Amino acid sequence: MTTGVRTLSLSPNARGKDHLHAVARFTEVVDGQRRIVAEPPLIVPLTDVTHLLGDDPTGLVREAFLEYRASVRDDVKVLLDRYTYVDSALKVVGVGSVGTRCVIVLMQGVDENDLLFLQVKEARSSALEPYLTASHYENPGQRVVAGQRLMQSASDAFLGWATGPQGRHYYWRQLRDWKGSADVEKMSERLLLRYGQVCAWTLAKAHARSGDGVAIAAYLGSPNRFESALTSFATAYADQNKQDYSALQAAVADGRITAQDDAQSAI
Repeated sequence: MTTGVRTLSLSPNARGKDHLHAVARFTEVVDGQRRIVAEPPLIVPLTDVTHLLGDDPTGLVREAFLEYRASVRDDVKVLLDRYTYVDSALKVVGVGSVGTRCVIVLMQGVDENDLLFLQVKEARSSALEPYLTASHYENPGQRVVAGQRLMQSASDAFLGWATGPQGRHYYWRQLRDWKGSADVEKMSERLLLRYGQVCAWTLAKAHARSGDGVAIAAYLGSPNRFESALTSFATAYADQNKQDYSALQAAVADGRITAQDDAQSAI
């Protein structure tokens, strides 16, 4: 990514987070067959939770996959038809999706070297619906997919949606599709400022694509007013993070909770 000041390179971690890394990270070969590695409580194969999903959890995934397939573009349907189901597992989500369900699905193409990892994440009704009108999308997963396609210049080609067990709604996407990120820890003050400007332009473009750009600009008000509000919020948010982390450390030290310090188990 070129900013006009200097080049922002992808961090090594971002470069490694592609589907090949996902295969190496989350799978192993058992009796000649590729399977998802069990790492409870972070990753639990669906075959180990039949008490939650019934006697045929893989059948539920296959059924949901057919509905998901119907939601994608025709060219993606052709691509998906080249793959067959291999395995699936529950996966602990990140902090941005706490409390929601997530499943990873492993699929295979022509041979064991042609693998596709999909992620299935639960989608719930928008937090804004109690204050606004209800979404015209019956499936919240479709709302999430439509929103991503609308706001992003280039979205994941595998984005789609389906309904799962107990009437819960999900959206599908590729797991680890090499989304890039900048190594902000190594930036100079000047480069960090420029990078922030690029992010702001990207966010502004996303809002302009999905809303009324003129109305948004009018709402933001006079110069520096909105910027000052964001700065105040960011400072307060950083302070709260420090307080929360200190409380977590104190809880670990007191024995109220148990923490695992293992970089290999990080998702």
